[in-house]
Amino acid sequence: MLKKDLILKSPVAKTIGIENIKDGKFGAVISRAGVGKTSFLVQVALTRLLNAEKILHVSLDDPMEKINLRYREGYTNLIDYIGYIDPQKAVRLWENINPNKVGISYNEATFDTGKIGDYLKSFKKAGLTLPSIMIIDGLNFDKDVSTVLEELENLNQEFSIVIWFSMKNHREEGLCENGFPVQLETYKDRFDKAVLLHPVEDKIEAIVLKDGDRTDQKFRLNPSTMMIVEE
Repeated sequence: MLKKDLILKSPVAKTIGIENIKDGKFGAVISRAGVGKTSFLVQVALTRLLNAEKILHVSLDDPMEKINLRYREGYTNLIDYIGYIDPQKAVRLWENINPNKVGISYNEATFDTGKIGDYLKSFKKAGLTLPSIMIIDGLNFDKDVSTVLEELENLNQEFSIVIWFSMKNHREEGLCENGFPVQLETYKDRFDKAVLLHPVEDKIEAIVLKDGDRTDQKFRLNPSTMMIVEE
């Protein structure tokens, strides 16, 4: 019951929809630096961990120690959002789901989709359950990443793994005619899902840019916790 309650209270449940997280090939969370891309992606991953699935988090920006801290903070924020929960139950659940999170830390020079593919193959060879989603945090979409995305599409097909990206846009850039940041516009045909995080007053507005018919929906988030602000 606790797992189900946490999943339903996730900001991802309202903005993307739990059933949509793995529906497609690529998803993107877009914002300027420091607005909350990684924190939101952690919430995406937590919904799968709470559903007893494995996730793979690939970071090009942070060491795994920092990423692990973000997951613990994201879980705590979700617990606190529900209200009072027996602390012992919360700890036991965390100890139960945390081992299903695996992570790799790269930088821009060492990032290698071939190595990621080899890592996923090692799951198969060992007879282990494959991760259901992969988070790639820090890929620079201001550069030409066509080849990288093509290689990741191959991994999506080979391992049936849905890939969610952080995508950084910039304050000085306007949006394209269809409302997409230029970074998404360049690769829009490759992405099934996209959420733009935009500061509005003292909140963060989450705008659904791509998700079938669910476009242009807007939700307010608490910038400290990334939880939905109930209107």
